[in-house]
Amino acid sequence: MKKLFSLLLLFCAIQLAAQTKDPKDTEVWEPEPRVVTPGTMGSPPSDAIVLFDGKNFDEWITVGKDTKPGWKLEGGVMTVAKGAGDIATKRSFGDCQLHVEFRTAAVVEGEGQGRSNSGVFLQSRYEVQVLDNYKNRTYSNGQAGSIYKQSIPLVNACRPPGEWQTYDILYTAPRFNADGIRVAAGRITVIHNGIVVQHNVEIQGTSEYIGLPKNIAHGNAPIVLQDHGNPVSYRNIWIREL
Repeated sequence: MKKLFSLLLLFCAIQLAAQTKDPKDTEVWEPEPRVVTPGTMGSPPSDAIVLFDGKNFDEWITVGKDTKPGWKLEGGVMTVAKGAGDIATKRSFGDCQLHVEFRTAAVVEGEGQGRSNSGVFLQSRYEVQVLDNYKNRTYSNGQAGSIYKQSIPLVNACRPPGEWQTYDILYTAPRFNADGIRVAAGRITVIHNGIVVQHNVEIQGTSEYIGLPKNIAHGNAPIVLQDHGNPVSYRNIWIREL
């Protein structure tokens, strides 16, 4: 009887909505979206967590050592110092909007994967490749803008060597149940220099150089920037938790 009554109420509500002639009946006033002030001239929005503003490494540590990064810091820019190791944020993140500005080396050295190689790892596991692919061919699922070894970018949006470039990343973390089984894959959108190169792509699992992606349960984790031995530079890094 209760189920029948609920169905009757639902039917009446649908009929009433169909008959309404007042536009106010379909206006929603609550909740009201909070105000966020947009950034100007490349500055972060008002609710962003600034991970690097060129002043110091306060938000970063060396992966595996928990020590201050050994990367070069000069002129508001941090640059990979070969052999200093990957660096990671002290804070951990899940769903997020991430903004990263990077610059490949002005002096071109090497080819393929050997030219200004680095990477941005979401949750320390899922890599958006950083590479100089301006007139530099490599395997398509390993070039700049790729989800490394998984998803080929829609286009090659690279600027010439030595010019600043941007990644704006929208990321939804994978979900795992209480038994450690993945019940929803992570998803990612990547905008490279204002151009969509990954559009709501499903992340298959961890970024692996050899072998297939893995899906071992985890929670929030740091953002990692890769030391691949090339002098790639970074600046103006900020994140918004979603």
